[in-house]
Amino acid sequence: MKLQEMREKSVDELKAAIIDYKKQLFDLRLQKATHKLEKTADISKTKRLIAQAKTVIREKEVAANA
Repeated sequence: MKLQEMREKSVDELKAAIIDYKKQLFDLRLQKATHKLEKTADISKTKRLIAQAKTVIREKEVAANA
């Protein structure tokens, strides 16, 4: 999901997406531990998606309070 797509979603949808990304990150880390992960870059991409979603949620909170 791109950053622009994230900004179009609601806070509840973003929170659900964060939960999905965290599950995905757990699965990737498990695959890495068992040496079955082929693309290690997926871990950092998933971490980045979580951070971006949290940033967009924070932006929306600040905009709502202003």
